[in-house]
This record gives sequence, structure tokens and C-alpha cells, in this order.
Amino acid sequence: MNSTINLLSKMESLLFVSGDDGLTKKQLAFLTETTEELVTETLDKMMREYESNAERGIVIKQLAGTYQFVTKLTNVKTIQKLVENPTSQSLSQASLEVLAIIAYKQPITRVEIEDIRGVKSERPIYTLSTKGLVQEVGRAEGTGRAILYGTTTEFLQYFGLQDIKALPPLPEEVSVDEMEDADLFMTKFQEAFVKEE
Repeated sequence: MNSTINLLSKMESLLFVSGDDGLTKKQLAFLTETTEELVTETLDKMMREYESNAERGIVIKQLAGTYQFVTKLTNVKTIQKLVENPTSQSLSQASLEVLAIIAYKQPITRVEIEDIRGVKSERPIYTLSTKGLVQEVGRAEGTGRAILYGTTTEFLQYFGLQDIKALPPLPEEVSVDEMEDADLFMTKFQEAFVKEE
């Protein structure tokens, strides 16, 4: 009994941290060092429990061969309020960092962003996506076919850019004459998005 509870706990944690990427049964079996049969039984149990419990705001869904947490459809109106809430328009420092990385390095995967920042970046990417500033622009070649992120037309419109080539040069590329343009760009970032402390 304890081993079943322990497996359920591990799988719940794994699904939570995997976010939008989700995990396959095979991955869950490997990570929890158990069989796919036991993973299937546990997943079925978890899915029933989340779905039937009215106090839960999330459920587990199978999407494109992976299992992941998604919000319950009954809470759509509440979630919409969060997205439309004017107080949620500013971005955290983490989101600003991710936005700058995507803007200059696109197309780029989440793993590449995390390599540059040195910390997990799933939440900032999600925030930027919901605000329409970044989007999926393709899939990387190779194992896993990771999502590639890039900026949106809304990003360009907000910052008054004709295209992505109009971004100010990165600091190591900036000449003295170009510093003013870069400063104006970063000031616009700060004014628009940085949360008040």
C-alpha cells in the first residue's frame, strides 16, 4: 500500500514539474523505476480522482501521447479574469530576462533558455505566452523535438519595431553611438513590464 502511495506521489510531482511538456508512460516508468503496467494503473486512478473531486481545480489529460496537468474547464471564467486583470500586466524580472533571451536568440528551446539563465524558465515562458509576447515557432530537430520559441507580432508592435532586426545590438556589440538606442529600448522594457517592488 505504501509503495502505491509513494508511486502516486512521485508521479504527481513529476507531472507537475514537467508542465506543458508532459511525460509519457514510458518516461514515468523509467523515472519512478517501475513498470508501465503499474504506471498505467496509477495514472488511471489519479485521473479518476482528480476528475471526480469537485474541490480540485486541475485534472490529468493525455495530450499527444503525454500526460500533463491541465485546468478544469469549469474554471475557465476565473482563469480568464487572471489573464484580463490589469494588475497582472507587469512582468517579473525573470520574465523580462526570458523575453530578452528569446528576442535575441530566437528560435530557441526552453532548455537553451535555462542554460543561459542557469535556472528553470517554464513559468516565465508560460507568462510571456499568455500575454501574447512569445509563441511556439516550430520544433527542434532530434530527440524529443523540443518546442522552439520566438517573439510575436504583438511584441514588435508594442516596442515599435518593424522587424526583429531592429532590436538594439547586444551590449558586447554596442558602439558608443548605439548606446542611446539600447538604453531607450531597455527603459521601455522597464516602464512597460517590471513589477513595482
